[in-house]
Amino acid sequence: MGDFRMPSLGADMEHGKMVEWLIKPGDYVHRGDVVAVVDTDKTVMDVETFEEGVVAELLVDVGTTVPIGTPLARITQTPDDGAGQAGGQPAVPPAQAGPEAAAAQVPPPVRHLAHQLGVDLSGIRGTGKHGAVTRADVERAAAVQPARPVPEAGPVPKAAPVPEAAPVPEAAPAPAAGPAPRGTRVRSSPRARRLADQLGVDIGTVPGTGPDGAVTEADIQRAVQGAGAPASAEGAASAEAAETTAAEATAAEAQPAEEAPPSDAQDRLSSLRRSIGSLMTRSKQSIPHYYVSTTLDLRAAIGWMQQVNEQRPVASRLVPSALLLKATAVAAREIPEVNGFFTDGVFRPSSTVHLGVAVALRHGGLVAPAIHDADTLSVDVLMQKLRDLVGRARAGRLQRAEMADPTITVTNLGDLGVESVYGVIYPPQVAMVGLGKVVEQPWAQDGMLGVRPAVTATLSADHRVSDGLRGARFLARIDELLQKPEEL
Repeated sequence: MGDFRMPSLGADMEHGKMVEWLIKPGDYVHRGDVVAVVDTDKTVMDVETFEEGVVAELLVDVGTTVPIGTPLARITQTPDDGAGQAGGQPAVPPAQAGPEAAAAQVPPPVRHLAHQLGVDLSGIRGTGKHGAVTRADVERAAAVQPARPVPEAGPVPKAAPVPEAAPVPEAAPAPAAGPAPRGTRVRSSPRARRLADQLGVDIGTVPGTGPDGAVTEADIQRAVQGAGAPASAEGAASAEAAETTAAEATAAEAQPAEEAPPSDAQDRLSSLRRSIGSLMTRSKQSIPHYYVSTTLDLRAAIGWMQQVNEQRPVASRLVPSALLLKATAVAAREIPEVNGFFTDGVFRPSSTVHLGVAVALRHGGLVAPAIHDADTLSVDVLMQKLRDLVGRARAGRLQRAEMADPTITVTNLGDLGVESVYGVIYPPQVAMVGLGKVVEQPWAQDGMLGVRPAVTATLSADHRVSDGLRGARFLARIDELLQKPEEL
Protein backbone atom coordinates (compact mmCIF):
# COMPACT_ATOMS: atom_id res chain seq x y z
CA MET A 1 0.00 0.00 0.00
CA GLY A 2 2.93 2.33 0.56
CA ASP A 3 6.17 3.09 2.32
CA PHE A 4 6.53 4.28 5.89
CA ARG A 5 9.06 7.12 5.59
CA MET A 6 11.21 9.12 7.96
CA PRO A 7 8.82 11.96 8.84
CA SER A 8 9.65 15.60 9.33
CA LEU A 9 9.32 16.19 13.06
CA GLY A 10 10.04 19.91 13.00
CA ALA A 11 10.90 22.76 10.67
CA ASP A 12 14.61 22.38 11.40
CA MET A 13 14.82 18.59 11.09
CA GLU A 14 16.93 17.27 8.23
CA HIS A 15 17.55 13.69 9.35
CA GLY A 16 16.61 11.21 12.06
CA LYS A 17 18.15 8.17 13.73
CA MET A 18 16.23 4.92 14.11
CA VAL A 19 16.37 4.04 17.82
CA GLU A 20 13.90 1.18 18.08
CA TRP A 21 11.40 -0.72 15.94
CA LEU A 22 8.08 -1.59 17.61
CA ILE A 23 6.93 -3.76 14.70
CA LYS A 24 8.31 -6.69 12.72
CA PRO A 25 7.64 -8.15 9.25
CA GLY A 26 4.25 -9.82 9.16
CA ASP A 27 2.58 -7.47 11.65
CA TYR A 28 -0.66 -5.81 10.64
CA VAL A 29 -0.62 -2.05 11.36
CA HIS A 30 -3.36 0.57 11.34
CA ARG A 31 -3.15 4.28 10.62
CA GLY A 32 -1.99 6.01 13.79
CA ASP A 33 -0.21 2.99 15.29
CA VAL A 34 3.11 3.88 16.93
CA VAL A 35 5.62 1.78 15.02
CA ALA A 36 9.07 3.20 15.77
CA VAL A 37 11.16 5.38 18.06
CA VAL A 38 13.21 8.07 16.29
CA ASP A 39 15.98 10.29 17.60
CA THR A 40 16.13 13.81 16.17
CA ASP A 41 18.67 16.47 17.04
CA LYS A 42 16.23 17.72 19.68
CA THR A 43 14.58 14.73 21.32
CA VAL A 44 13.59 11.07 21.10
CA MET A 45 9.97 10.51 20.11
CA ASP A 46 7.43 7.88 19.14
CA VAL A 47 6.46 7.89 15.48
CA GLU A 48 3.14 6.64 14.12
CA THR A 49 2.38 5.38 10.61
CA PHE A 50 -0.10 6.84 8.14
CA GLU A 51 -0.29 3.57 6.20
CA GLU A 52 -2.43 0.50 6.91
CA GLY A 53 -1.56 -3.05 5.95
CA VAL A 54 1.02 -5.76 6.52
CA VAL A 55 4.64 -4.91 7.29
CA ALA A 56 6.50 -6.56 4.43
CA GLU A 57 10.05 -5.40 5.20
CA LEU A 58 12.02 -3.15 7.53
CA LEU A 59 14.34 -1.14 5.30
CA VAL A 60 16.44 0.70 7.92
CA ASP A 61 18.38 -0.94 10.74
CA VAL A 62 18.34 0.31 14.32
CA GLY A 63 21.13 2.86 14.78
CA THR A 64 20.99 4.14 11.20
CA THR A 65 20.65 7.89 10.52
CA VAL A 66 18.75 8.81 7.35
CA PRO A 67 17.37 12.01 5.77
CA ILE A 68 13.68 12.86 6.13
CA GLY A 69 11.58 11.20 3.46
CA THR A 70 13.72 8.05 3.39
CA PRO A 71 11.60 4.85 3.23
CA LEU A 72 11.89 3.05 6.56
CA ALA A 73 9.50 0.13 6.02
CA ARG A 74 7.35 -1.34 3.28
CA ILE A 75 3.69 -1.76 4.15
CA THR A 76 1.66 -3.82 1.68
CA GLN A 77 -1.88 -5.10 1.35
CA THR A 78 -0.79 -8.73 1.19
CA PRO A 79 2.19 -10.40 2.90
CA ASP A 80 3.61 -11.87 -0.32
CA ASP A 81 3.84 -8.42 -1.94
CA GLY A 82 7.10 -7.89 -0.09
CA ALA A 83 7.70 -10.66 2.42
CA GLY A 84 7.86 -13.49 -0.09
CA GLN A 85 5.30 -15.63 1.72
CA ALA A 86 3.61 -18.43 -0.15
CA GLY A 87 -0.06 -18.60 -0.96
CA GLY A 88 -0.62 -14.97 -1.90
CA GLN A 89 -3.77 -14.69 0.18
CA PRO A 90 -4.74 -11.14 1.07
CA ALA A 91 -4.04 -10.11 4.63
CA VAL A 92 -7.08 -9.16 6.63
CA PRO A 93 -7.11 -6.82 9.60
CA PRO A 94 -8.28 -8.27 12.92
CA ALA A 95 -11.69 -6.62 12.52
CA GLN A 96 -12.38 -8.79 9.44
CA ALA A 97 -10.75 -12.05 10.51
CA GLY A 98 -11.93 -14.88 12.74
CA PRO A 99 -11.05 -15.16 16.44
CA GLU A 100 -7.87 -17.18 15.85
CA ALA A 101 -6.57 -14.78 13.21
CA ALA A 102 -7.57 -11.82 15.34
CA ALA A 103 -5.59 -13.16 18.27
CA ALA A 104 -2.55 -13.54 16.02
CA GLN A 105 -2.97 -10.13 14.42
CA VAL A 106 -2.55 -8.08 17.56
CA PRO A 107 -1.89 -4.39 16.80
CA PRO A 108 1.72 -3.36 17.57
CA PRO A 109 0.79 -0.92 20.40
CA VAL A 110 -1.20 -3.68 22.13
CA ARG A 111 1.61 -6.19 21.69
CA HIS A 112 4.07 -3.59 22.95
CA LEU A 113 1.93 -3.00 26.05
CA ALA A 114 1.71 -6.75 26.69
CA HIS A 115 5.51 -7.04 26.64
CA GLN A 116 5.84 -4.10 29.01
CA LEU A 117 3.39 -5.63 31.47
CA GLY A 118 4.70 -9.19 31.11
CA VAL A 119 1.40 -10.54 29.75
CA ASP A 120 1.19 -13.71 27.62
CA LEU A 121 -1.02 -12.82 24.65
CA SER A 122 -1.69 -16.47 23.80
CA GLY A 123 -3.72 -16.84 26.99
CA ILE A 124 -5.98 -13.81 26.44
CA ARG A 125 -9.51 -14.08 25.06
CA GLY A 126 -10.07 -10.92 23.07
CA THR A 127 -13.18 -8.81 23.58
CA GLY A 128 -12.74 -6.69 20.48
CA LYS A 129 -14.54 -7.16 17.20
CA HIS A 130 -14.35 -10.79 16.06
CA GLY A 131 -12.36 -11.64 19.15
CA ALA A 132 -9.52 -9.18 18.58
CA VAL A 133 -7.28 -8.52 21.60
CA THR A 134 -7.58 -4.92 22.76
CA ARG A 135 -5.55 -2.71 25.07
CA ALA A 136 -8.22 -3.13 27.77
CA ASP A 137 -7.88 -6.93 27.52
CA VAL A 138 -4.14 -6.68 28.16
CA GLU A 139 -4.58 -4.33 31.10
CA ARG A 140 -7.18 -6.63 32.67
CA ALA A 141 -4.89 -9.63 32.22
CA ALA A 142 -2.03 -7.72 33.83
CA ALA A 143 -4.21 -6.89 36.84
CA VAL A 144 -5.20 -10.53 37.31
CA GLN A 145 -1.74 -11.99 36.70
CA PRO A 146 0.84 -9.34 37.69
CA ALA A 147 4.51 -9.90 36.92
CA ARG A 148 3.76 -12.97 34.76
CA PRO A 149 6.68 -13.56 32.36
CA VAL A 150 6.19 -13.81 28.62
CA PRO A 151 6.86 -17.54 28.00
CA GLU A 152 7.83 -17.38 24.32
CA ALA A 153 11.51 -16.66 24.92
CA GLY A 154 12.30 -19.61 27.20
CA PRO A 155 15.02 -19.65 29.86
CA VAL A 156 18.28 -17.87 29.25
CA PRO A 157 21.59 -19.61 30.15
CA LYS A 158 23.08 -19.00 33.57
CA ALA A 159 25.59 -16.64 32.02
CA ALA A 160 22.85 -14.06 31.80
CA PRO A 161 23.22 -10.94 33.97
CA VAL A 162 22.46 -10.92 37.67
CA PRO A 163 23.03 -14.67 38.25
CA GLU A 164 22.09 -14.37 41.93
CA ALA A 165 18.69 -12.75 41.23
CA ALA A 166 16.72 -15.95 41.90
CA PRO A 167 17.93 -16.67 45.47
CA VAL A 168 18.32 -12.98 46.37
CA PRO A 169 15.35 -11.01 44.97
CA GLU A 170 16.64 -7.70 46.22
CA ALA A 171 19.78 -7.91 44.07
CA ALA A 172 17.89 -7.18 40.84
CA PRO A 173 16.48 -3.72 41.60
CA ALA A 174 19.65 -2.14 42.91
CA PRO A 175 20.39 0.59 40.33
CA ALA A 176 23.78 1.47 41.78
CA ALA A 177 24.95 -2.07 42.69
CA GLY A 178 27.52 -4.12 40.80
CA PRO A 179 30.72 -3.06 39.09
CA ALA A 180 29.30 -2.34 35.63
CA PRO A 181 27.36 0.86 36.39
CA ARG A 182 30.34 2.42 38.13
CA GLY A 183 33.05 1.41 35.70
CA THR A 184 31.08 1.40 32.44
CA ARG A 185 28.95 4.05 30.77
CA VAL A 186 25.66 2.42 29.90
CA ARG A 187 24.07 3.46 26.60
CA SER A 188 20.33 2.89 26.61
CA SER A 189 17.10 4.05 25.02
CA PRO A 190 14.57 6.12 27.04
CA ARG A 191 12.06 3.26 26.86
CA ALA A 192 14.62 0.82 28.21
CA ARG A 193 15.45 3.09 31.16
CA ARG A 194 11.77 3.54 32.02
CA LEU A 195 11.06 -0.18 31.83
CA ALA A 196 14.14 -1.01 33.90
CA ASP A 197 12.98 1.42 36.58
CA GLN A 198 9.49 -0.10 36.58
CA LEU A 199 10.77 -3.68 36.85
CA GLY A 200 13.63 -2.98 39.23
CA VAL A 201 16.33 -4.13 36.78
CA ASP A 202 19.92 -2.93 37.07
CA ILE A 203 20.40 -1.62 33.54
CA GLY A 204 24.18 -1.76 33.95
CA THR A 205 24.09 -5.57 34.07
CA VAL A 206 22.02 -5.99 30.89
CA PRO A 207 23.93 -6.72 27.65
CA GLY A 208 22.79 -4.33 24.93
CA THR A 209 21.92 -5.34 21.38
CA GLY A 210 21.21 -1.85 20.07
CA PRO A 211 23.55 0.48 18.17
CA ASP A 212 27.00 0.66 19.78
CA GLY A 213 25.83 -1.84 22.40
CA ALA A 214 22.95 0.33 23.63
CA VAL A 215 20.43 -1.39 25.88
CA THR A 216 16.95 -1.55 24.31
CA GLU A 217 13.54 -2.29 25.73
CA ALA A 218 13.72 -5.84 24.32
CA ASP A 219 17.01 -6.39 26.18
CA ILE A 220 15.33 -5.47 29.48
CA GLN A 221 12.48 -7.87 28.76
CA ARG A 222 14.90 -10.70 27.99
CA ALA A 223 16.83 -9.97 31.17
CA VAL A 224 13.65 -10.19 33.24
CA GLN A 225 12.68 -13.48 31.59
CA GLY A 226 16.19 -14.87 31.88
CA ALA A 227 16.36 -14.06 35.58
CA GLY A 228 13.19 -16.09 36.04
CA ALA A 229 10.60 -13.33 36.39
CA PRO A 230 9.23 -14.13 39.83
CA ALA A 231 5.70 -15.30 40.47
CA SER A 232 3.56 -15.62 43.58
CA ALA A 233 5.63 -15.08 46.75
CA GLU A 234 8.82 -14.27 44.87
CA GLY A 235 6.93 -11.77 42.72
CA ALA A 236 5.61 -10.03 45.82
CA ALA A 237 9.09 -9.84 47.30
CA SER A 238 10.46 -8.38 44.06
CA ALA A 239 7.66 -5.83 43.86
CA GLU A 240 8.26 -4.82 47.47
CA ALA A 241 11.96 -4.43 46.79
CA ALA A 242 11.21 -2.27 43.74
CA GLU A 243 8.96 -0.02 45.80
CA THR A 244 11.64 0.49 48.43
CA THR A 245 14.04 1.74 45.78
CA ALA A 246 11.58 4.16 44.15
CA ALA A 247 13.17 7.16 45.82
CA GLU A 248 16.61 5.97 44.74
CA ALA A 249 15.41 5.55 41.16
CA THR A 250 14.01 9.08 41.18
CA ALA A 251 17.27 10.45 42.52
CA ALA A 252 19.25 8.47 39.95
CA GLU A 253 17.06 9.91 37.19
CA ALA A 254 18.33 13.37 38.06
CA GLN A 255 21.97 12.27 37.80
CA PRO A 256 23.42 12.45 34.29
CA ALA A 257 25.81 9.56 34.99
CA GLU A 258 22.90 7.17 35.58
CA GLU A 259 20.26 8.30 33.11
CA ALA A 260 22.55 9.41 30.30
CA PRO A 261 26.32 9.13 30.22
CA PRO A 262 28.06 12.49 30.48
CA SER A 263 29.67 12.21 27.07
CA ASP A 264 26.40 11.18 25.40
CA ALA A 265 24.51 13.94 27.20
CA GLN A 266 27.11 16.47 26.12
CA ASP A 267 27.01 15.25 22.52
CA ARG A 268 23.22 15.47 22.48
CA LEU A 269 23.26 18.94 24.03
CA SER A 270 25.83 20.14 21.47
CA SER A 271 23.73 18.75 18.64
CA LEU A 272 20.61 20.31 20.11
CA ARG A 273 22.30 23.70 20.46
CA ARG A 274 23.50 23.55 16.84
CA SER A 275 19.99 22.68 15.67
CA ILE A 276 18.37 25.47 17.68
CA GLY A 277 21.04 27.95 16.62
CA SER A 278 20.57 27.10 12.95
CA LEU A 279 16.80 27.46 13.18
CA MET A 280 16.94 30.74 15.12
CA THR A 281 19.50 32.17 12.68
CA ARG A 282 17.23 31.30 9.79
CA SER A 283 14.31 32.86 11.64
CA LYS A 284 16.07 36.19 12.30
CA GLN A 285 17.47 36.34 8.76
CA SER A 286 14.22 35.54 6.96
CA ILE A 287 11.42 36.78 9.25
CA PRO A 288 10.98 40.54 9.79
CA HIS A 289 10.16 40.46 13.51
CA TYR A 290 8.26 43.18 15.31
CA TYR A 291 7.51 43.25 19.05
CA VAL A 292 4.69 44.56 21.20
CA SER A 293 4.28 44.22 24.94
CA THR A 294 1.64 44.85 27.59
CA THR A 295 0.89 44.22 31.25
CA LEU A 296 -1.99 41.84 31.90
CA ASP A 297 -4.22 42.50 34.92
CA LEU A 298 -4.64 39.16 36.73
CA ARG A 299 -6.73 40.29 39.70
CA ALA A 300 -9.97 38.77 38.42
CA ALA A 301 -8.28 35.62 37.07
CA ILE A 302 -6.33 34.81 40.23
CA GLY A 303 -9.27 35.69 42.49
CA TRP A 304 -11.50 33.25 40.59
CA MET A 305 -8.76 30.62 40.55
CA GLN A 306 -8.31 30.83 44.32
CA GLN A 307 -12.04 30.38 44.90
CA VAL A 308 -12.09 27.30 42.67
CA ASN A 309 -8.98 25.83 44.28
CA GLU A 310 -10.45 26.10 47.78
CA GLN A 311 -12.92 23.38 46.84
CA ARG A 312 -10.36 21.05 45.26
CA PRO A 313 -7.63 18.69 46.45
CA VAL A 314 -4.09 19.92 45.92
CA ALA A 315 -3.44 17.58 42.99
CA SER A 316 -6.24 19.06 40.86
CA ARG A 317 -5.79 22.75 41.64
CA LEU A 318 -5.29 25.25 38.85
CA VAL A 319 -2.28 27.47 38.31
CA PRO A 320 -2.12 30.85 36.52
CA SER A 321 -0.31 29.32 33.54
CA ALA A 322 -3.40 27.31 32.60
CA LEU A 323 -5.53 30.45 32.42
CA LEU A 324 -2.87 32.35 30.46
CA LEU A 325 -2.51 29.52 27.93
CA LYS A 326 -6.26 29.20 27.42
CA ALA A 327 -6.69 32.96 26.96
CA THR A 328 -3.80 32.98 24.46
CA ALA A 329 -5.32 30.11 22.47
CA VAL A 330 -8.75 31.76 22.27
CA ALA A 331 -7.22 35.10 21.25
CA ALA A 332 -5.17 33.35 18.55
CA ARG A 333 -8.35 31.86 17.11
CA GLU A 334 -9.95 35.29 16.97
CA ILE A 335 -6.89 37.07 15.51
CA PRO A 336 -5.92 34.63 12.71
CA GLU A 337 -2.91 36.68 11.56
CA VAL A 338 -0.87 35.24 14.45
CA ASN A 339 -1.98 31.63 14.03
CA GLY A 340 -0.72 29.70 11.04
CA PHE A 341 2.26 29.11 8.74
CA PHE A 342 4.19 31.21 6.22
CA THR A 343 5.44 28.84 3.49
CA ASP A 344 6.43 29.36 -0.14
CA GLY A 345 5.87 33.09 0.19
CA VAL A 346 2.23 32.72 1.28
CA PHE A 347 0.60 32.88 4.72
CA ARG A 348 -1.78 30.03 5.44
CA PRO A 349 -3.91 30.70 8.51
CA SER A 350 -4.83 27.66 10.56
CA SER A 351 -8.43 26.79 11.33
CA THR A 352 -7.27 25.13 14.57
CA VAL A 353 -5.07 26.36 17.40
CA HIS A 354 -2.31 23.91 18.21
CA LEU A 355 -0.54 25.74 21.01
CA GLY A 356 3.19 25.04 21.15
CA VAL A 357 4.66 25.16 24.65
CA ALA A 358 8.40 25.63 25.14
CA VAL A 359 9.71 22.91 27.50
CA ALA A 360 13.20 22.91 29.02
CA LEU A 361 14.85 19.48 28.78
CA ARG A 362 16.61 17.77 31.66
CA HIS A 363 20.13 18.00 30.21
CA GLY A 364 19.71 21.39 28.59
CA GLY A 365 18.06 22.74 25.48
CA LEU A 366 14.35 22.90 24.77
CA VAL A 367 11.56 21.62 22.57
CA ALA A 368 8.15 23.13 21.82
CA PRO A 369 5.51 20.41 21.34
CA ALA A 370 1.87 21.27 20.76
CA ILE A 371 -1.31 21.00 22.80
CA HIS A 372 -3.80 20.26 20.06
CA ASP A 373 -7.02 22.27 19.76
CA ALA A 374 -6.10 24.24 22.86
CA ASP A 375 -8.79 26.85 22.22
CA THR A 376 -11.54 24.23 22.55
CA LEU A 377 -10.31 22.65 25.80
CA SER A 378 -11.57 23.49 29.25
CA VAL A 379 -8.98 24.97 31.59
CA ASP A 380 -8.87 21.73 33.60
CA VAL A 381 -8.29 19.54 30.53
CA LEU A 382 -5.71 21.97 29.15
CA MET A 383 -3.80 21.82 32.43
CA GLN A 384 -3.86 18.01 32.42
CA LYS A 385 -2.57 17.94 28.86
CA LEU A 386 0.14 20.44 29.77
CA ARG A 387 1.41 18.26 32.62
CA ASP A 388 1.33 15.17 30.40
CA LEU A 389 3.12 16.95 27.55
CA VAL A 390 5.91 18.29 29.77
CA GLY A 391 6.44 14.87 31.38
CA ARG A 392 6.62 13.06 28.05
CA ALA A 393 8.86 15.72 26.52
CA ARG A 394 11.43 15.26 29.29
CA ALA A 395 11.13 11.47 29.10
CA GLY A 396 11.62 11.37 25.31
CA ARG A 397 8.08 10.13 24.59
CA LEU A 398 6.71 12.81 22.26
CA GLN A 399 4.82 11.87 19.12
CA ARG A 400 5.38 13.15 15.60
CA ALA A 401 2.28 15.35 15.39
CA GLU A 402 3.10 17.11 18.64
CA MET A 403 6.39 18.37 17.22
CA ALA A 404 5.38 18.97 13.62
CA ASP A 405 2.25 21.13 13.76
CA PRO A 406 2.23 23.87 16.46
CA THR A 407 0.51 26.90 14.93
CA ILE A 408 1.72 29.42 17.56
CA THR A 409 4.17 28.98 20.44
CA VAL A 410 4.21 30.25 24.02
CA THR A 411 7.32 30.50 26.18
CA ASN A 412 6.96 31.12 29.90
CA LEU A 413 10.01 31.88 32.06
CA GLY A 414 8.09 33.30 34.98
CA ASP A 415 9.03 30.38 37.26
CA LEU A 416 12.66 31.43 36.88
CA GLY A 417 11.96 34.99 37.97
CA VAL A 418 12.09 36.54 34.49
CA GLU A 419 9.69 39.47 34.15
CA SER A 420 9.54 39.67 30.34
CA VAL A 421 10.49 37.46 27.40
CA TYR A 422 11.05 38.51 23.79
CA GLY A 423 11.04 35.27 21.81
CA VAL A 424 12.32 34.33 18.37
CA ILE A 425 9.64 32.95 16.04
CA TYR A 426 9.82 29.25 15.14
CA PRO A 427 9.48 29.10 11.33
CA PRO A 428 7.19 28.46 9.55
CA GLN A 429 5.05 29.87 12.40
CA VAL A 430 4.40 33.61 12.39
CA ALA A 431 4.19 34.50 16.08
CA MET A 432 5.49 33.71 19.56
CA VAL A 433 4.09 34.82 22.90
CA GLY A 434 6.38 35.41 25.88
CA LEU A 435 5.09 35.37 29.47
CA GLY A 436 6.99 36.55 32.52
CA LYS A 437 6.64 36.26 36.27
CA VAL A 438 3.35 37.01 38.02
CA VAL A 439 4.14 39.91 40.35
CA GLU A 440 2.20 42.24 42.59
CA GLN A 441 2.59 45.83 41.45
CA PRO A 442 1.00 49.23 42.00
CA TRP A 443 -2.13 49.73 39.91
CA ALA A 444 -4.00 53.00 39.45
CA GLN A 445 -7.66 52.92 38.42
CA ASP A 446 -10.36 55.57 38.69
CA GLY A 447 -8.01 57.82 40.61
CA MET A 448 -7.33 55.16 43.22
CA LEU A 449 -3.99 53.43 43.78
CA GLY A 450 -3.89 49.77 44.78
CA VAL A 451 -1.85 46.59 44.36
CA ARG A 452 -2.76 43.90 41.83
CA PRO A 453 -1.15 40.71 40.50
CA ALA A 454 0.02 41.22 36.93
CA VAL A 455 2.21 39.64 34.28
CA THR A 456 4.08 41.07 31.31
CA ALA A 457 3.10 39.50 27.98
CA THR A 458 5.05 40.11 24.77
CA LEU A 459 4.31 39.21 21.19
CA SER A 460 6.98 38.55 18.57
CA ALA A 461 5.24 38.54 15.19
CA ASP A 462 5.99 38.35 11.46
CA HIS A 463 5.64 41.72 9.71
CA ARG A 464 4.94 39.96 6.39
CA VAL A 465 1.65 38.73 7.85
CA SER A 466 0.54 41.26 10.48
CA ASP A 467 1.45 44.65 11.89
CA GLY A 468 1.57 46.39 15.24
CA LEU A 469 -2.14 47.18 15.14
CA ARG A 470 -3.17 43.52 14.88
CA GLY A 471 -0.47 42.49 17.35
CA ALA A 472 -1.72 45.01 19.89
CA ARG A 473 -5.29 43.80 19.35
CA PHE A 474 -4.18 40.26 20.04
CA LEU A 475 -2.60 41.15 23.40
CA ALA A 476 -5.57 43.33 24.32
CA ARG A 477 -7.89 40.41 23.63
CA ILE A 478 -5.88 38.17 25.98
CA ASP A 479 -6.32 40.79 28.72
CA GLU A 480 -10.07 41.04 28.05
CA LEU A 481 -10.52 37.29 28.30
CA LEU A 482 -8.68 37.14 31.61
CA GLN A 483 -11.17 39.60 33.15
CA LYS A 484 -13.88 36.90 32.84
CA PRO A 485 -11.99 33.72 33.75
CA GLU A 486 -15.18 31.78 34.49
CA GLU A 487 -15.98 31.94 30.75
CA LEU A 488 -12.68 30.41 29.72
